[in-house]
Amino acid sequence: MRNYEVEIWMAFAETFGENEQFHQWLLSNGYAELAALSSSIRGSEAAFEWLMQHRFFDLAALDGAIDNKKEAALWLLKNGFEVFYHFAAAANHVKESIQWLQQQHLEIFIHIASRISIFRENQTYDYHKQHF
Repeated sequence: MRNYEVEIWMAFAETFGENEQFHQWLLSNGYAELAALSSSIRGSEAAFEWLMQHRFFDLAALDGAIDNKKEAALWLLKNGFEVFYHFAAAANHVKESIQWLQQQHLEIFIHIASRISIFRENQTYDYHKQHF
């Protein structure tokens, strides 16, 4: 599990809102992998490839698990990324994973999962506006 400060995770959550400054802030402040993850979740294949090329396999698998790819979710569990496994499931409204995150006092991931879920439910992909 990657150990980012809560403020960094909150900036990541904000990349799923209307304000594009948070995405740029992540890029400019040493968190390119989180900017790439945000872009990948938004549908950028280039961002996914960047994650893979730079060996952020856990974040690439997280993106896949959010997209309901079972092999990605299993990879997360097999490789000790239980928090990311439940985070992805929470983004897909799996109540057991939301409860698990609550029990672990990881409400930040419930918040981010909710932001991702809302974004995805209201998004139509425009490939002309890719961030990465």
